[in-house]
Amino acid sequence: MNYRTDLVLERRELVGEEPVPGVSQTTREKENAKVTEIQVQTEEGAKAIGKPVGKYITVEVPDFSKETDLLDGRLNAIADELKALLPTEGTVLVVGLGNNDITPDALGPKCVSQIFATRHIGSDLAASIGLPGLRSVAALMPGVLGQTGMETGEIVAGVVQRIKPTAVITIDALAARRLSRLGNTVQMSDTGVSPGSGVGNSRAEISEKTIGVKVIAMGVPTVVDAVTLASDIIGENGGNSRIPEIEIDEKYGQMMVTPREIDQMTERAAKLISLSINTALQPSLSVDDIMSLV
Repeated sequence: MNYRTDLVLERRELVGEEPVPGVSQTTREKENAKVTEIQVQTEEGAKAIGKPVGKYITVEVPDFSKETDLLDGRLNAIADELKALLPTEGTVLVVGLGNNDITPDALGPKCVSQIFATRHIGSDLAASIGLPGLRSVAALMPGVLGQTGMETGEIVAGVVQRIKPTAVITIDALAARRLSRLGNTVQMSDTGVSPGSGVGNSRAEISEKTIGVKVIAMGVPTVVDAVTLASDIIGENGGNSRIPEIEIDEKYGQMMVTPREIDQMTERAAKLISLSINTALQPSLSVDDIMSLV
């Protein structure tokens, strides 16, 4: 069965425990978080797990919907991993992908609303208000094709051409294979993103190849495909209890499953991701400073 998941960690698990040529994996514990780094090094490896050549980092943290303290070490773990993927200088454009009117798809817009945008603050003004050394950051909430009549990739490419950032960070809701991955997993990669791919509505790719600057994609899984979930629960060897794949596809092929606490989960995930981005981009500021400024 073709499981639908945006998580490279899950795609690697589906291949099995045997080594995959052209794919390396390392795991480390860090500040209340488990960090798994998977590097797809060759086209053979990319074909094996169905993801482009590049670096993929998965940070597993305590469940957003159960833990009220998001600053228990996980923030620094995510910020440090993001910082390592970014160039050290130049303007960074942060783009929140998705539809703010649909809760499971609202992660990107909710994150961008909490980004500390500084591109409009000149160095003299920054020094005069006691914030010297601010990095130039711009934030964009492009909406979706049905709202704007424009591909998100077209909007991002136009803004990139105008403001010339050294990197773009995209934030998007993802699809996972397992319900247990929802609300406690953050994925980052340096390969860019195809908005909507996780829910079978893939739009134009946003990557260094298409817009000309480095693209760091960040995301949190908020939905599970119903077919994938049913097959995963029943099991590939469920015998007569297993629902035939063709029947599932016909009746439920377009359904996505999300937890009942999705509102709380999305709000807390957006807060954690936005704080992590702000911390990575403005290392001279404390978390308290950042929270007061946004």
